[in-house]
Amino acid sequence: MKKINIVLFGTGNVGSKLINQVLQARESLKQKEGLELNLPVIANSTTAFFQNENQQASWEADREKFGFPYKFDDILEYVQKQKYKNLVAVDATASEEFVDHYLPLIKAGFHIVAANKVANTRSSKFYGELRAALKENNRFFFYETNVGAGLPVIETLRNFYRSNERVTKVRGVFSGSLSYIFNTYCEQERAFSEVLSEAAEKGFTEPDPRVDLSGKDVARKLLILGRELGLEKEFEEIAVQDLVPPHLNGQSSLKNFQQKKNELDPLFLELKKNLGPDEVIRHVGELDLQEGVLDVKLVKEKRSSALGSLQNVDSSFEIFTESYGEQPLVIKGAGAGAVVTARGVLTDLIKLAEKLPS
Repeated sequence: MKKINIVLFGTGNVGSKLINQVLQARESLKQKEGLELNLPVIANSTTAFFQNENQQASWEADREKFGFPYKFDDILEYVQKQKYKNLVAVDATASEEFVDHYLPLIKAGFHIVAANKVANTRSSKFYGELRAALKENNRFFFYETNVGAGLPVIETLRNFYRSNERVTKVRGVFSGSLSYIFNTYCEQERAFSEVLSEAAEKGFTEPDPRVDLSGKDVARKLLILGRELGLEKEFEEIAVQDLVPPHLNGQSSLKNFQQKKNELDPLFLELKKNLGPDEVIRHVGELDLQEGVLDVKLVKEKRSSALGSLQNVDSSFEIFTESYGEQPLVIKGAGAGAVVTARGVLTDLIKLAEKLPS
């Protein structure tokens, strides 16, 4: 029986769903894969919960009862004292600061599985240092959910790159949140601000919807894919169309934005009026490998196209290569949501386990 010991950082939507999925899959994985998933440490930004035995279904109540304030080094000392093998740190946060712990974790013997995109979108210098540390310490880093939630986008591009298949362009709707917003807005006679509020209520947007509307999240995903394909670019080099007017951007409060978001309505209504009868608005990321250009913008699409026919929170990625020619490979499916993201993280854990010793 192979065992991996997971230290989970982040117990928000993705982290909590992941714990429940691990608990539900545990017996099946033992029987089918000969794999035991142990969760000895569960931590959020303020509280950690340590335990010696396998985690039980009452983890939330146990965390409330037995969790305590901690420092990062407390976790390193604990796992070393317990002599855990096959250690994996799962980053289910969205924290800029937590990524500073990646190098110490690797040096302490951890592999890393991350839903957090930050590590792969920092400077090229950090990107290179991280990979050098992984190689030096013989550790693995899995992050399929960085782009497309549970869709195999990164793996597909990586396989093309490794097999010397020349990718010329990647284009698509990268954000499930913005997919839902524009899919709904183009199909229904409603104000943009109303659709935006509905998306937030359903949990499809960030708590501050300006994070989605800024296009920065899509830009991060583009940069991740570009770097997978050997493109040396920095985040600042990406052309991003910000959908938030300057007077409502991050320099003002979220409360101010919520009070005045109906000021977005005339802007998007004008775009909608200029559509042809067979056209829709889509928020698209485009990576042109031949020109080295990364672009995030609103475009008009034919309703019958792969991007124009999207529904709900679906994402779609069109991958153009020399072999495929003008007919791209299309990867399409749910591109947002805590459940599919957590399932993608669990899949990464299983893939990682296959590479580790019993």
